[in-house]
Amino acid sequence: MNAAGRTKTPFLFGLDFELSEGFFIENPLQQSMILFDMAGTGNGTGEAEEGPFTFVASPEGYCRYAERFSRVMEGLRYGNSFLTNLTIRTPVGTGLSLKEIFLRSRAKYRLYVPGRFVCFSPERFVRIDKGKVFSHPMKGTIDASVEHAEEAILNDYKEKAEHSTIVDLIRNDLSRIASGVRVNRFRYIDRVETNGGTILQVSSEIEGTLPDDYPENLGTLFFELLPAGSVSGAPKEATLALIREAEQEPRGFYTGVAGYFDGTALDSCVLIRYVEQAEDGLYFRSGGGITVNSACEKEYAEAVRKIYLPFN
Repeated sequence: MNAAGRTKTPFLFGLDFELSEGFFIENPLQQSMILFDMAGTGNGTGEAEEGPFTFVASPEGYCRYAERFSRVMEGLRYGNSFLTNLTIRTPVGTGLSLKEIFLRSRAKYRLYVPGRFVCFSPERFVRIDKGKVFSHPMKGTIDASVEHAEEAILNDYKEKAEHSTIVDLIRNDLSRIASGVRVNRFRYIDRVETNGGTILQVSSEIEGTLPDDYPENLGTLFFELLPAGSVSGAPKEATLALIREAEQEPRGFYTGVAGYFDGTALDSCVLIRYVEQAEDGLYFRSGGGITVNSACEKEYAEAVRKIYLPFN
C-alpha cells in the first residue's frame, strides 16, 4: 500500500478482522475474478436476473445468544470494556449464488470474493483524499415501520451512549494519524432498503488532517486504525479479548475492512452485511454493540433484524 501510494498505482485490498489474512490487487479494474463496487467505482457492473427468490434464515436460539451475551455483560461490569460488539453466525438458505447476490445488491459498498463471501456494506470505514481523512462510524439500527422510528432511536439513552462511545473511539484512532480531528455531523440517519422492509441506521462523520507525506505512507497510516472500532469496541485490546472469549471462533473477513485506491483517493468500508460460503452451506454474519445498559432481548432482535438481502 505504501509503495502503490508513492507511485499512484490503483489497488484493491481486503483485510480480515484478526489481521491474519488479506489480499492486494494492483490495477483491479483490469481483472474480473474479484468483483467490487466502492461508492460507485468498481468492476461489478454485470446484469443480474430479476425475479422471485428465496431467503430463509435459521438464527441460533435465544438461550444460546443469552449465554454469550451474559459473558459480555460480565466483562462490561468488571470494567474490562465499555462497549463490545457481539456477533452471530446464522445458516441461510437461498436459491441465489453469492455472485447473484452481489449483482442484485443495492449498497454503497459491495465486494464478491468467489468461493468465500459476498458483502453489501452500508458503512464507510475511512476515506482519504486531498490531505484529509474521514470516517463514518455506524451505530444504531431500528425498523423504519416502528412508530416515530427516527425520534425513538435518536432519543434512546442506550443507543446514544453506545454511539457516543464509538465516536470517541474513532476520534482517538484518527488522532493517531491526523491532526485537527473533529466531528462534523453527529448522529444522522441513513435509510437502508431490504427484502424485509426499510431500516434506519445512525451514523456520524469525523474528519482529520493528514501529514504532508501521507501518500507514501498509506498502508502504515491505515493499519494504525485497525481493527475498525465500530465492530470491535472500547478499549480495543481488552474488548478484543472479550470478543474472542464470547464468540469462540474467528470472524475471518467478516467485520474486516476492504477498500479501493484510484491513484489519488482511497475509500474503504467495514465488511458488514456479509454472507460467507462454508463447506456445509451459506452463513450470514450479523451483530451489534453491547453496553451495560443493553437488554438481551433487544440485542438479539437487532442481530436477527440485520439478516437481510438489500433488494426485493
